[in-house]
Parts: sequence; C-alpha cells; structure tokens
Amino acid sequence: MTGQVLLFFCLLSVGSVLGQVSYTIPEEMAKGSLVGNIAQDLGLETKRLASGKARIYTRDSDEYMELNRERGVLLVKQRIDREALCRQTTPCALHFQIILENPMEFYSVTVQITDINDNSPTFEESEIKFNISESAVIGAKFVLERAEDLDVGINDLQTYELKPTDNFALKLHNIDGNKNVEMVLQKPLDREKQEQISLVLTAVDGGEPQMSGTMLIVITVLDVNDNAPVFTQPTYKATVTENSPKGTVVATVTASDADQGSNGKVTYSITNKFDEIKKSFHMNKANGEVTLIGNIDFEKSRSFQINVRASDDGGLTDSCKLILDVQDVNDNKPEINIMSKSTVISEDAKLNTVVTMINIEDKDSGENGKVQCFINENLPFALKTSTNNFYSLVTDSDLDRERATQYNITVTCSDEGVPSLSSSVTLTLQISDVNDNAPVFERSSYEAYIVENNTPVLSIFTVKARDADWNQNARVSYILEDSSVNGVPISSYVSVSADSGVIHAVRSFDYEQIKDFQFRLKAQDGGSPPLSSNVTVKIVIQDQNDNPPQVLYPVQTGGSVVAEMVPRAADVGYLVTKVVAVDVDSGQNAWLSYKLQKATDRALFEVGLQNGEIRTIRQVNDKDAVKQRLTVIVEDNGQPSRSVAVIVNVAVADSFPEVLSEFTDFTHDKEYNDNLTFYLVLALAVVSFLFITCVVVIISVKIYRWRQSRTLFHSNLPVIPYYPPRYSDTLGTGTLQHVYNYEVCRTTDSRKSDCKFGRAGSQNVLILDPSSTGTMQRIQSEKSILDEPDSPLEVRLI
Repeated sequence: MTGQVLLFFCLLSVGSVLGQVSYTIPEEMAKGSLVGNIAQDLGLETKRLASGKARIYTRDSDEYMELNRERGVLLVKQRIDREALCRQTTPCALHFQIILENPMEFYSVTVQITDINDNSPTFEESEIKFNISESAVIGAKFVLERAEDLDVGINDLQTYELKPTDNFALKLHNIDGNKNVEMVLQKPLDREKQEQISLVLTAVDGGEPQMSGTMLIVITVLDVNDNAPVFTQPTYKATVTENSPKGTVVATVTASDADQGSNGKVTYSITNKFDEIKKSFHMNKANGEVTLIGNIDFEKSRSFQINVRASDDGGLTDSCKLILDVQDVNDNKPEINIMSKSTVISEDAKLNTVVTMINIEDKDSGENGKVQCFINENLPFALKTSTNNFYSLVTDSDLDRERATQYNITVTCSDEGVPSLSSSVTLTLQISDVNDNAPVFERSSYEAYIVENNTPVLSIFTVKARDADWNQNARVSYILEDSSVNGVPISSYVSVSADSGVIHAVRSFDYEQIKDFQFRLKAQDGGSPPLSSNVTVKIVIQDQNDNPPQVLYPVQTGGSVVAEMVPRAADVGYLVTKVVAVDVDSGQNAWLSYKLQKATDRALFEVGLQNGEIRTIRQVNDKDAVKQRLTVIVEDNGQPSRSVAVIVNVAVADSFPEVLSEFTDFTHDKEYNDNLTFYLVLALAVVSFLFITCVVVIISVKIYRWRQSRTLFHSNLPVIPYYPPRYSDTLGTGTLQHVYNYEVCRTTDSRKSDCKFGRAGSQNVLILDPSSTGTMQRIQSEKSILDEPDSPLEVRLI
C-alpha cells in the first residue's frame, strides 16, 4: 500500500504560508515506498520545492520520511515499526513540517501509521502450574495469565481457547477494554483418578492471517482447600506524583480467605507481563502494599494498570486490578526548536518580514504545559504566533544599520506551572547595509589660507566627509566641481585628491593679482546609485613682502635735474617738499617710513618719519650752500623689509639766476644713453649761444626778452611735477588716498606771448637741464593745455 487518502488541506496566512496535509500508510512499508504526492496535495509546483530548498523538519531525532524535491513526493526513508513507535497508543502518527525558503513558508504534515498483523499473541510464561484441591467446588474460578498482543484493533488479541475441556471451561471478562480469562471448574476433581491435569490455553487474534500463541497449564490436584482468597473490590484506583522518591507506598490491596491455617494464608503477587511494571513497582507478598522502586515520568506514562493475584496455600486464587494514575508536576522546561532562521537581513527590509520560525514544546500537561513566549524589549522585532506552539519572528519597525549593525534577540518561553519554568535562546541577526546615507562634510564651509609665491603642488589643507554607511557605500571620493575664477578654470588653481581630500595648489599665487577665490567640492560615495553632498571652499591669499616701495614724487630722471626752491628767508619748519611713495603690498608690508640717509647739510633738513615731509630744522642763512643734495630712504614694515632710495635736490636761493650757475655742475649718472649725451652737447651749445647773445643785445630790453622767450620755447627741459603746499598727509600708509594739487607752467599762445605765471605767493620748483645756461620756468599749475587758463588742477589718486 503506497499513499493513502488525503484527509484535509488548509492554508493560513500568519506572516508566512501555513498548510496541513495528512496521509495514512501501513507499518512495515519498504524503504523508498511512496507515501504521497506532497507537491500536488499542497498545491505547489515541483520547481518551487527545488527553488525553496524544501526540507523536512521534525523534533524527533529519527526521520522516517524523506522528501524527493525533483518528483515532489514523500517517500519512506526507513522501515516503520508501529509497535516500537507508538506501542498501544492509537492512532499512531508521525508529525513533521515541510520548510521552504525564499519566501519562508512551512506546512504541517501528518502521516498516520496503521497496524498490520505482524505480532502473534504471547504469554509471559510458556507454562503455568496450579495446585487445586480436590474439594474445589464446581464453578471455582482460576485466573489465568493474559496473553499480550502488540498489535491493535482487529489485529489485537480477540479470544482464548482451552483444550481439553473435560474438567474446566474458559470464561472471558472484558474489563476496561482488556480481556481477562478465567478457568472455571465444570466437573469435580478426583485426585485419586487424576492427580495431574495438563491443559493448553490458546490466545487467538483477529488479523489476516490469524495468529495465535499457547501456554501449557499444569494442574496438580490437592486435597481439601475449598475456599479461595477474595479481594475486597475488583478494581483499585490510586494516584502517584511523578518523580516521587523510591520506597513510596502508592497503594494497598486486600484479599481474605475463609480457610484457616495454611489454606487461609494469602500471598499477593503482580502478574503483569511487561518489565516496565515490575521494574517500577514492588508488591509486598504478605500485606499487599505496592511500593515504588523505579522512576516514573508523567511524560512517558500517564497511568499504570497493575494486575494483582491473591493465592492461598491451597492453590486457590483471586485477582484484581490496580489503576495507578500519575500526576504531573512542572518538571519540564519549554523546548525551543529553531525551524528555520535568517542570519542576515537588509536594513531596508519591509515590515512583517519573517526572520525566524520557532516551534515550542512543553512535555508537561495542563497549566504546566501552557507556554507564552516573548522577546527582549526595545527591538524592531515582534514575535507572532501562527498556530499552537509555532511562532514567527518578524520585523516590527524600520531597520537602520547606522543605529545598530546587529541584534542579539533573546527569545524567552515560560510555562504557567507553579513554579514557572522557562528557557531561552539568543539569535544573532546581522543587518546588511544599503546606500541610504550621503557623505557629510565636517563643516558647512571651509576657509583656508595660503601665503603668496607658494610652490606649485603645495598641500593647502584637507577636507573630510564622513559617510554613515558601511564598506563600499561609505567609501568617499572627492571631486572638484567645474567653475572658473576670472574666466580661468578652477582646475588651473587647485586640485583635490580623490581619496584623501587633500587640496593642492596647482600654481603659484600672487596676492597683488588675486586676493581670494572660492570653489565647490563634491563628496561622493561608492554606492549604487551613488549619493553626494557639496561644500564651498574659500582660499584666501596672504600677502608677502615681495614688492619694494615705489616713489611717485619726486620723479627720478636721468635727463634733467629737479630742484626744490627754498628762499633764504625760510623759517624753521619750512616745508621744502614731500616724498610720496606707495607699496603695492598690504597690511604692515605697505606701512612706509622715511629716513634721511645723506644730506649736504644734515643740520638744515629733516624728513618726517611717517609722512615723508622734508622741512627745515633751523633758520636758513647766507652761509648755506645754494646746492643741497638729500638722499631719503623709503622703507616698508615687512619682514624682511624692503626699501628704495630717492635723491632730492634743493636749491637755497631767492632767485632763479642765482640757482642756474650752481646747478650746471650737477653730476649725472654715467649710464646715460646715446640720446642723452646728444642733448647734453646741444645744451652746452645753446648755453654758449645764449651767453654771447645776452652780451650783444643788452642794448635792447625788448630784444632780450624776445630772445628769452624764444629760448624758453625751444628748451628741451621736461615739465616736472611740483608738490604744492596744499598736500594731505598719507599717514604713512604708502597709498595716495587724498587730494593733491599740482602746478604746471605753460604758455597761452605758442611763441608769441610771454609766460603766464601762477598765483602770487605760490612755491617754486626749479627745473634745470644741464645744457641750459639759465632758462627758468615758474611752475604754477600742472594742467592740460586744453584746460581753462590760470585754473588749478586737482588730481585725486585713490
């Protein structure tokens, strides 16, 4: 017989699919025999069994069934002996589960094992002896040992036969489903005729084919014992608590015999065949006390039936039954069996995702066997019951690997016994990462400083972004976003290391060209798809003292001599001129100071340290030389400092002619070019010519003035700026941020008119060319020829 009837099939949905199917097969089927088409009966496709890695889960250590995934059938894995598996328990069934994964599902399967007639009735003893008094009355009963048949149902023991039946007849009693057999005397015994009688008791079952067992009964006929022992009741009942200590008296049976002497002495004995009774209980032959001599376990046997026989010395007997119920105590902890579990779950797993399936079993009964399970608090998981004693551990809220990379989930199960017993198991669940966090910079923006004139490839500073994800998802790369500074790509200024975030200078920076610039960096992780964030970086160029001061006034030329006029009547503190210089650096690198290095007469002039003003420090007298040469050092405040020297020529005189003769001897630099030499020679010729002309034309003043005008017109003397008295102090900052006034000398109508001079009382600057013999120009206002006549010019330098 292969697969039997499919009893029922149901589906439930409690976090996973749960079904139940039942089969019935006979015992002793050959290995590999077909039990049933499990795939068809569960409504599954065969390939689902393979893809779901279908397997059998059973709590027992022995597996009697195997699953063929390719065919989708259940097969017998090993021979099943119903008697060894279930003994007398009916029905006898195997319970197991079919587990599938991806998604996780399980199905309950019950295989009921039916009995076949493979056991014959047997007697514990092959021979039994009776001593029966010849005075035994007709109807006297003699209890015979029952035969035991391990089969059940129709295959169990059905009837007894006794042969021969000359003196005794067989009487059967069905008490509590058990067939008790008695031998009843039908004909008086006569020891003188037959001292010993041999009978054969045959036990027959109802199977096909029918099987039987026999026992020989040997009766010895005794004299004169006509009263048999009689129990006070045919059935005794008692209770005993499991795990009771050895030596505990569990019950006492009592029988009485009306005879006297040895014929009235009653002896008690246990007549059960199986060793389990005899190993657990002892009968006191004299007083009928039943004592516990072994260990009893409610989970193995919930009751015992002890057959007790009372015998007297005359061979008369009586029998009774002792029904011993075992009371349960809470001595078994709940057993937690992991049917299937996941060790890793993604942090983006949906709610109610099944993580683990658990089966709970408590061998106790009643309240002692009722189990409640729970997990530790504050976890994003919940324990849901699907059917009795089956639980599913599912996700109860969103997971975040950045909060917790793994969970140790302790499942604790407690029964309702007193005292309550519990057991627990800890499940370790790893949370796998998904790319759900973008890199985050340590700052919202960065600002770094670099000193100008740096070397290229210099490391400026490092940006750092952190990603809360793990492994590849947390691997951050730094990218320079495309932009430009003053039309130049930012990549021409800086570069960034993709791995470390170190920002390098690509070029050498010049503070005077660019003082700061900014750009954006992107931090991108290695996830799929990648996530990124941006940050603004500002680079500030710091100034170095790499530029010397530049002198704006007086202008240093090699072709002409500029002299400042100082009247001999000048008082102490008379402002001779002012040295004006600037420094393109910034900060203290541009703070300028002025020092008088050399002077023809150091006691006559001083230079303002901060403003560069050259003033007299004493009254000018007639003994002071007309030609005074001052060397002024302009120095900045940088480290190290830079400086420049400027030469200032001062003429101490009240009139221009007085000055001309003195300044014609000024030495000039030797490094004049060829053009300058030519002009010097020409100047000497012109001076000589003018000298001769002056002697000849003394007679005519008009002619003299005309000649003077012509000389002025043809003069090659450059127009040199004059720093007027209405100056504004630069406060030593080296910049021209105030209004300055300059005066120039011009003619109004080419050669025909005289020179027009500035306002009275203005200062004078003498501009001399070495080639001239005394030509003088009074500079009043530096203006363009196109300007209004006699209007002062204001020049604002910022």
